[in-house]
Amino acid sequence: MATLDIGGRKVSVTNLNKVLFPETGTTKSQVIEYYTTIAPAMLPHMAGRAVTRKRWPNGTEKSSFFEKNLASSAPDWLDRRDMQHSDRVVTYPLFSSVADLAWLGQQAAIEAHVPQWRFDGQDPGPATRMVFDLDPGDDVDLDRCAEVACEIRDMIAEIGFTAFPVTSGSKGIHLYVPLDKPLTTSGASTVAKRVATLLEERSPDRITATMAKAKRTGRVFVDWSQNNGKKTTVAPYSMRGRHTPTVAAPRSWDELEESGLTQLRFEEVLERYQDQGNLLAPLDPALELSEPDKLTTYRNKRSAKKTPEPIPAAAEPNGNDDTFVIQEHHARRLHYDFRLEHDGVLVSWAVPKNIPDDPGQNRLAVHTEDHPLGYATFEGTIPQGEYGGGEVIIWDSGTYELEKWRENEVIVVLDGAKAKGRFALIKTQGDQWLMHLMKEQSPAEQKPSSVLHKSELPKNVAPMLATAGDITDLPDGEWAFEGKWDGFRVIARFSRGDMKLESRTGKDLTQRFSAFSALAEDLADHEAILDGEAVVFDSEGLTSFELLQGSSGKDVRFIAFDLLHLDGTSLVKKKYADRRRLLELLTTGLDSVLVPEQLTGTASEALATSVERGWEGVVAKRVDSVYQPGRRAHTWVKTKNWRIQEVVIGGWRRGRGRRSGGLGSLLVGAPGPDGLRYLGRVGTGFSDYELDKLRDILAPLHTVNSPFAETLPAADRSDAVWVTPVLVGEVRFYEWTDSMHLRHPSWRGMRDDKQPNDVVLESNP
Repeated sequence: MATLDIGGRKVSVTNLNKVLFPETGTTKSQVIEYYTTIAPAMLPHMAGRAVTRKRWPNGTEKSSFFEKNLASSAPDWLDRRDMQHSDRVVTYPLFSSVADLAWLGQQAAIEAHVPQWRFDGQDPGPATRMVFDLDPGDDVDLDRCAEVACEIRDMIAEIGFTAFPVTSGSKGIHLYVPLDKPLTTSGASTVAKRVATLLEERSPDRITATMAKAKRTGRVFVDWSQNNGKKTTVAPYSMRGRHTPTVAAPRSWDELEESGLTQLRFEEVLERYQDQGNLLAPLDPALELSEPDKLTTYRNKRSAKKTPEPIPAAAEPNGNDDTFVIQEHHARRLHYDFRLEHDGVLVSWAVPKNIPDDPGQNRLAVHTEDHPLGYATFEGTIPQGEYGGGEVIIWDSGTYELEKWRENEVIVVLDGAKAKGRFALIKTQGDQWLMHLMKEQSPAEQKPSSVLHKSELPKNVAPMLATAGDITDLPDGEWAFEGKWDGFRVIARFSRGDMKLESRTGKDLTQRFSAFSALAEDLADHEAILDGEAVVFDSEGLTSFELLQGSSGKDVRFIAFDLLHLDGTSLVKKKYADRRRLLELLTTGLDSVLVPEQLTGTASEALATSVERGWEGVVAKRVDSVYQPGRRAHTWVKTKNWRIQEVVIGGWRRGRGRRSGGLGSLLVGAPGPDGLRYLGRVGTGFSDYELDKLRDILAPLHTVNSPFAETLPAADRSDAVWVTPVLVGEVRFYEWTDSMHLRHPSWRGMRDDKQPNDVVLESNP
């Protein structure tokens, strides 16, 4: 089971590649990504309201069910309230954080429904808004609903109310009305019913306020009853469990007054939000998304009424960042808790066999929640049945000197009564680390840089490139098949312990991927040139270009798929099958490199396997082919399982709403016969960090004139900032439009290993 860390809260996720919308192929991962991205706009309209979930665990073509009561397996950090129903007490979740919405998506709870009232303490409070649900009867289209919505807007404006329209994502329109003075739910229902009845009296042939379905044919039903305290309405910005992933989407009145109104999909809603901000902002007060502090998890696992452990109500003042403690913990199983004071808390690991006392040992250390500084002096008995129940004794304590503190590596020198020496903690996977007592090198053992062996290997070996194409008709037995990996292409030179890494354009990557030095050590008796890919694996074991972009380097792995030179012999003229066998022999038993398995069977079977495993695609290689440096050859053929396109950045548009004052979207293209061909606007897929970084990168490239060969649509060139087209990025997209623009593109990251002239249209429309 994988885990997402969102604002310090752990969200367990499974089956991320499971398709929830079969008609469009939309996966659970995309649903979670939508909810976490739209969270700042969606949460204010859910905050304080009991959330009923509608779940489609097997996708929207299968059955669904409503879920009110919160299961015992729900995470501890999820806020909740008990509510008395006629026959039972129901525990409802309350949403106020991005992690809450990620959990919603993990549950395959495509829809979230909420009432128009908020909890007042532990009890349901008054209604803070009214809602009108405009439901079109048979032979009534969405434009007719929009006409009725405008009539309601004008009618309630006469009594001082303001309405905000939302296309429901299903058939009709919801109108929300904020209440400056909250009403009882019965009072809100009375007002809404009166408005609906007046409309029916004015236009009985067009509008009905009657529940009976027989009355709805040819009319718009103005449903006022959802203001009842026992009823709920799908939350604004919620996805809908229809054949396609539509959304209850806020709209402008200008849109409703024009013809051709349609329901919106989630990709469109994200683009609109990033361009326009939250159109419903005046409906509900803004929600301060308070991120949990470092001790939130610690507090949630303990009760001050039940345990003697220190439980501070708020973050503590920082200390000197030099204290360590090792506590002997007689819990269900004896283990030792190793804690380092760092940035106001005790960062903690559980070490089952205690810290290593020999440089030849590596001890497992499991990273646990941060503890308060006061825990450094804690000894006592935690009651049985409570978290960590058992006796705690201080085994050793003292001070430490810090040499390195990174996300996945910590090196400290301990000075205690028992624990002394230089220790390294290295993250291996998830919460698992290795603790190592480092051997101190004598001056004679240290290798002077002045006597390092200089590589005699060939220089400037450009990688061979694959041609995009269909592999299903390739003859059996003549081709080998490998996975296509989502990373940076790397030519790696190793010479007697030295290492030089280069991108496909010759850029030096040695420092960026310094973790590959372990492979240099393993190949210290050889001179070799390997062709491969620098990758980062996500929690599902899949390569992720996005994670590679933000990696500090330690979690990067090297996938080697070809061997070009070995111990003075060039292999580029050898058959691929022979090079592959030599590569496997050279790397047998090495953990510092991954050699991808070859997919057996036919091309179609290889493709099916790659889809089943969630890979980016397949590369087919003729078994008798030679290596052609720098050439895009037809003896290597690549096929992708989804649409990925490299693009050249030609401009950007200023952001609005949440992105006001910064970058809102990119204007991208590809080289064409007449210059830079416009491919469209990319407004999704960015983190806030990426937006800030892109703005800084693009600022010095500002130019007065558009670099695109054609004139852009007015909506795209409005407020555009043009840049010199020298930077390359990568996007994922849904399909090509008839005008050869990218439909629903999502940003994946910069490709600083590519030049604009390298960009080709690899996915044909």
